[in-house]
Amino acid sequence: MAWKSTPLLLLVAWVAATSSTRDRTDLLNVCMDAKYHKTKPGPEDKLHGQCSPWRKNACCSVNTSQELHKDISRLYNFNWDHCGKMEPDCKRHFIQDNCLYECSPNVGPWIKQVNQRWRKERFLDVPLCKEDCQSWWEACRTSYTCKTNWHRGWDWTSGVNKCPVGTTCHTFEFYFPTPADLCEGLWSHSYKASNYSRGSGRCIQMWFDPAQGNPNEEVARFYAKAMSGVEE
Repeated sequence: MAWKSTPLLLLVAWVAATSSTRDRTDLLNVCMDAKYHKTKPGPEDKLHGQCSPWRKNACCSVNTSQELHKDISRLYNFNWDHCGKMEPDCKRHFIQDNCLYECSPNVGPWIKQVNQRWRKERFLDVPLCKEDCQSWWEACRTSYTCKTNWHRGWDWTSGVNKCPVGTTCHTFEFYFPTPADLCEGLWSHSYKASNYSRGSGRCIQMWFDPAQGNPNEEVARFYAKAMSGVEE
C-alpha cells in the first residue's frame, strides 16, 4: 500500500536535501580529510581490539586503533573519566564510536566540509541503528559527565579536558534523558537516531561481526543512490 512507503520516501527526500559537499560520485569507499585518517581506505590486518571489524578495509592505521583504546590517548588527550571512573561497558561504546569515526570508509554520504584546525571534513547526521543508540545509552546511563556536547566548551588549561567552571557532574541520564539525546547531541549531531533496525540496510551499525561482512557498505550504497536520484 502507498502509505507503507511514505517513511522511506521521506527519508530519501531528507537525504537528498542534506547531500554531502563531496561530489556525488565520490561517496563510496572514501576517508574523511581529518587529522588521523588515511588518504584512502585499505587493508589493516593488525587493527587493535574493537577496531578489528574494519581490518579488511579501513581509514585508520594500526597505531590509531591502539591509541583509541587508552583511557587518555595521545590522539586528542580526551579523558573519559572527567567525572569519575566511567563504567567499563559505557567506555566500550565510546571506543566503538571512535573506531567507527576513525576507521569506517562507509560514511561518504554524510561527509561535510568544515573549517577546523584538526580536520577539514566531518560526518553529520549519520543514521545510527536504533539498537546501537539504545544500547549505548543503556550502558552509559549510570556513568557521570558534566556536559551535553563534548565537541566544545571544555577546560583544556591542563592539556586534558576538564569540566568547565559552573558545570556539575551528574549521570548521563540527567544530561541525556533519551537515547536520541545522547546519540545526536554528544558530538554535535554527528549521528541521527534512526528508526531503522540493524540489518535493514537503512542505518549504520556501530557494532558488526566482520565474519558476516560489513553491513554498512550496503547502507552507504543506498544513500549514495538516493542522493543521485537513482531508484533501488
